[in-house]
Amino acid sequence: MLISPAYAQAAAAPGGAGALVQFMPLILIFAIMYFLMIRPQQKKMKEHRAMVDALRRGDQVVTQGGIIGKVSKVKEDGELEVEIADGVKVRVVKATIVQVVSKTEPAANTNG
Repeated sequence: MLISPAYAQAAAAPGGAGALVQFMPLILIFAIMYFLMIRPQQKKMKEHRAMVDALRRGDQVVTQGGIIGKVSKVKEDGELEVEIADGVKVRVVKATIVQVVSKTEPAANTNG
């Protein structure tokens, strides 16, 4: 035989430390992706959800399609009624609002 018994015994399965070293690059790639991609995207989604939830009548908004209008009615089923010109109102899904251009100030409490 050409292979000696000493070489055959040295080819044993790698130990636990060797497996951890093999998975280390994969773990590092996942950690880098989490901090550079996943976490900022979750933060951006949370900010967008808060912006959409804070919409109220009188806010001037921009939709994903680029339409600029003033919110005339906020409906409970995830829709807004946006006035894009005098007397022209369209129904828009809340999630398609990209930006609030100007917010209306809450009514001042005149009790006092």
